[in-house]
Amino acid sequence: MRFHDLRHTAATPLLAQGVHPKVTSEMLGHAAVAITLDRCSHVLPDMQRETAGRLDAPLRPDPSARTPH
Repeated sequence: MRFHDLRHTAATPLLAQGVHPKVTSEMLGHAAVAITLDRCSHVLPDMQRETAGRLDAPLRPDPSARTPH
């Protein structure tokens, strides 16, 4: 594995942990955030599930809310 491969691989866990893309980009020495997001980050299955859950949550009724009779 080359050093460049380590840098490339670092973007995904940093972004998955919620590190701001601009901070991640600067840490990796990229000239633009687009490089980090387009070339060096990967969507993981957990990220997709979490995002789907965030989309689903506001659409589900609140079981603790009472409906008027």
